[in-house]
Amino acid sequence: MSARIILVEDDDALHRGIQFTLQQEGFLVEGARNLSEARDLLGSGTTDLLLLDVQLPDGNGFDFCTEIRRSMDVPIIFLTASDQEFDIVRGLDLGGDDYVTKPFRLREFVSRVHAVLRRRSKMKPEEKDIIVSGPLSLSVGEMRLDKQGQDIPLSLTEFRLLRLFMSHPRSVLSRDQIIQHVWPDGTEVLDDNTVAVNIRRLREKIENDPQRPDRIVTIRGAGYRWND
Repeated sequence: MSARIILVEDDDALHRGIQFTLQQEGFLVEGARNLSEARDLLGSGTTDLLLLDVQLPDGNGFDFCTEIRRSMDVPIIFLTASDQEFDIVRGLDLGGDDYVTKPFRLREFVSRVHAVLRRRSKMKPEEKDIIVSGPLSLSVGEMRLDKQGQDIPLSLTEFRLLRLFMSHPRSVLSRDQIIQHVWPDGTEVLDDNTVAVNIRRLREKIENDPQRPDRIVTIRGAGYRWND
């Protein structure tokens, strides 16, 4: 079955170009020109990927991402004209799985879409494993994190990162090892700060004091270690 992609973009020319290109790749692409239409589409069935413009007529894509992450783990790729580091970091911090700046090459964009979907497809629905570490319980099959009875929403990247750490307690994982497991093809590693940004975002969700983490500990010059 073809992956269902929701495209939220108000620029008609770009919208048509992206939709046509992805349809040629065999994807089922449904389009929305604003957040209101996007909410209706998200509520109408399972979504495999959300392509989300940041500036829309009825709101901001960053705010919409925050809204979505409260209840859904759908992968999100931001589309935006801003290439400022602050905006890129903000998009990733909010739970985005990738960030593409306009203008972009459609073939490179398609590659990024495939990369995000491949990461999702590797998570077999029959997996029911639960990994427990202290107050944290990670349900692999459902991509759900429970912290002392509280359901903590995770993006796909956060899930893969947390699963890697919890599966290797006390092991020091280098930046290259983390990239190999979380971003296998490397297409979504935007720069040298990508790993640090995503670890910081994860710490804010799981650590009692993100400024003094006791779960994901930085080992200077070596990488990161998960304290079980």
